Amino acid sequence: MPRSPEASEASVQVWVGSQLFQADRALLVEHCGFFRGLFRSGMREARAAEVRLGVLSPDGFCTALRVLRGERPALEAADELLQAVECAAFLQAPALARFLEHSLTSDNCALLCDAAAAFGLHDVFRSAALFIRDGARELAAELALPEARAYVAALRPSSYVAVSTHAPAPGFLEDASRTMCYLDEEEDAWRTLAALPLEASTLLAGVATLGNKLYIVGGVRGPNKEVVELGFCYDPDGGSWRQFPSPHQPRYDTALVGFDGHLYAIGGEFQRMPMSSVERYDPAAGCWSFVADLPQPAAGVPCAQARGRLFVCLWRPADTTAVVEYTVQGDTWLPVAELRRPQSYGHCMVAHRDSLYVVRNGPKDDFLHCAIDCLNLATGQWTALPGQFVNSKGALFTAVVRGDTVYTVNRMFTLLYAIEDGTWRLLREQAGFPRPGSLQTFLLRLPPGSRGPVASTTPEL
Repeated sequence: MPRSPEASEASVQVWVGSQLFQADRALLVEHCGFFRGLFRSGMREARAAEVRLGVLSPDGFCTALRVLRGERPALEAADELLQAVECAAFLQAPALARFLEHSLTSDNCALLCDAAAAFGLHDVFRSAALFIRDGARELAAELALPEARAYVAALRPSSYVAVSTHAPAPGFLEDASRTMCYLDEEEDAWRTLAALPLEASTLLAGVATLGNKLYIVGGVRGPNKEVVELGFCYDPDGGSWRQFPSPHQPRYDTALVGFDGHLYAIGGEFQRMPMSSVERYDPAAGCWSFVADLPQPAAGVPCAQARGRLFVCLWRPADTTAVVEYTVQGDTWLPVAELRRPQSYGHCMVAHRDSLYVVRNGPKDDFLHCAIDCLNLATGQWTALPGQFVNSKGALFTAVVRGDTVYTVNRMFTLLYAIEDGTWRLLREQAGFPRPGSLQTFLLRLPPGSRGPVASTTPEL
């Protein structure tokens, strides 16, 4: 039966080898430079009802279509990954390339790095190389291409950086303790990275990284919690700070996260009232805009990113920690899962591969010990990590993941855990952070030779 003109306009038949695919023409034009150029070229093929792609594999093209439709196929076999890289390069499909970047693990990073280098997928190649640089040393040895090994060796690894709670200094005077510090793992010491701007406050501030820059939003000063009106951005390459606009809605105790090329200020408080509003900052345009509200007012919410997805923990009555996901395309918050534990709520959340690890206080408001529950995003199942974790001065509430390693810190120790088969195994202990107060931690790539002085110890009040 001949197809209707409407169907001809809306869809196209694509032959890949001997396999026929029915694809949405608009979807291909939107996401693939190859099809966009073909259908707008005016050539005879642009008006044909069929397109033949003899150079690609049917399985790879099937993966590409699934990703473009919003699915998240599990790519585990080497052939699946190689075919996806080939399709992303030939079809000029950025969405598929980003999906591959978000699929990086220690099991596939060397393969993806070599393949992306061979096919000219620069963003995938760089992301894979950075992942390898931050991982175990054995990963670089798995690279087959000499140029890939040389590129990885020239990269800077991520450093573990921390800043404690500081309000603006009285009269904006210099204060030697108002500094960010980084962990020198080889020397087992915390070193000073940079002084905070005199006007900046990290007390109840949102702190996040985006594009290897550090951003501080909000923060308060004075007993009335007056909100700091400016945002501050630190560039480690230049060792300099600059100011940028604050969100439209003044807020403190907001969760700040760098995601999908933007900053998100999620919830928070103003005049002691929790808020549900969320704002997004575009660094290129230098402006904030409102996006969908949280499902409920909330302050200081834990956030994590897994597989290119943004998740937030919310507290609800009846001892419930609810995990929700923000979708950029739909500008909406979707429920993901709930965890019910007596008198215990999620205070921190980190991600590794397909898993979210929710760190919560012990029962009956026991904050000296904490428990960790793992949500598998592929199955939707919760599992409890065995044992209890010592949470001296909130160390585990500031966890950061680098590769397959979790970094946590307090005044006594910096503890590194290896994530293995869904559990955390203690790798080693290093020097504790030399400053009192609550900590915010993150990763930054520091320029070579930036060896600051050993951070001085500030006595606790």
